Amino acid sequence: MGLNDVISAERPHIVFFGMRNAGKSSLVNAVTGQELSLVSSVKGTTTDPVKKAMELLPLGPVVIVDTPGIDDEGTLGEMRVKKAMQALSYADIALLVSDATKTLSNVELELIKEFEERKLPYLIAYNKSDLLADAVEPSENSIYVSAKDKTNIYELKERLARLIKDDKHEDKKIVSDLLSPGDTAVLVVPIDKAAPKGRLILPQQQTIRDLLDGGCIALVCRDSELESTLAKADPRIVITDSQAFEKVARLTPANILLTSFSILFARYKGELLTQVRGAARLDALNDGDRILISEGCTHHRQCDDIGTVKLPGWIKKYTGKEPVFEFSSGKGFPEDLSKYSLIIHCGACMLSPKEVAARVQSAKEQKIPMTNYGMAIAQIHGVLRRALAPFPEALKAIDGEKRS
Repeated sequence: MGLNDVISAERPHIVFFGMRNAGKSSLVNAVTGQELSLVSSVKGTTTDPVKKAMELLPLGPVVIVDTPGIDDEGTLGEMRVKKAMQALSYADIALLVSDATKTLSNVELELIKEFEERKLPYLIAYNKSDLLADAVEPSENSIYVSAKDKTNIYELKERLARLIKDDKHEDKKIVSDLLSPGDTAVLVVPIDKAAPKGRLILPQQQTIRDLLDGGCIALVCRDSELESTLAKADPRIVITDSQAFEKVARLTPANILLTSFSILFARYKGELLTQVRGAARLDALNDGDRILISEGCTHHRQCDDIGTVKLPGWIKKYTGKEPVFEFSSGKGFPEDLSKYSLIIHCGACMLSPKEVAARVQSAKEQKIPMTNYGMAIAQIHGVLRRALAPFPEALKAIDGEKRS
């Protein structure tokens, strides 16, 4: 990924929903101008959500998602419907594809109700309009199209473009709003077995770009070169990879702000205060408590993986307890969280703010504390207050937890 690319997590997700054989996949292909989805007259051809990040005029950078039919049947069909409904957690725009030759079914009406309850912008595309005797005028929430003869496909894209909010992330900054133009930030990037060869990981790339956009100076070094870097530079802030928190905190003078990439991204995704409060739960763990350690992406795990090896070890040493650890990755975030005493999530750089918010909301509804890697590690190493110094509202949240 280049510094100018728009990553999938930052793109509006347009999710196509519909009954089997409503022509949903055909319409996806007509809108994208690609054979993105498999098309067949056999019901249930789409078995899992199909995603494609692309530039689509006049919409711009988007992610198009084709989902299984919402009326699928049988045990396997129920699993497919569940997969389709899970897409609601990351949809920015919902497009319900319905057969224009039929009236809306109860299943479709229930889905529309779900859109409205979630305040999810949506549009109904009545497909197969080429089979109607007379043309039908569009309404506020609907348009008649034909994937077969491409009727109103461009008009559909224009309608979708109007539903996409122009200010998505536009005013959000990762760190540059904490600095002034000309300020220097030192980014500490350990190079170990887990570091991708030849490139920086996504949060590091995004933070560098944000600093450049803000007119700031970004210096990047390994933790082994931090001391010499600080001797040559006069940074306003040091931003570290979470696993190097202890060493970096020890080497960084008290007059320099210190935080981590995952703490910055908790704020960027809009869930900083919730995850700050969740870190306090580490001090109340007991033997046998279940902790879910969850990552938003999937990757090959190393022998010293931070999520499955380092973090559990640090927690056991810090608490003196023997909790039970469970792990999830990618889209495999559990629906039932009731058995957990604490959830520790990664920085979620590969998840959209909406998907992060859905996971946090699920934890809130089930009254399960939730924090992230950076805050948990800072708490374990006794530097959480210092790591939150750039965010006064977060320090208030810590103090509130201690009083309660």
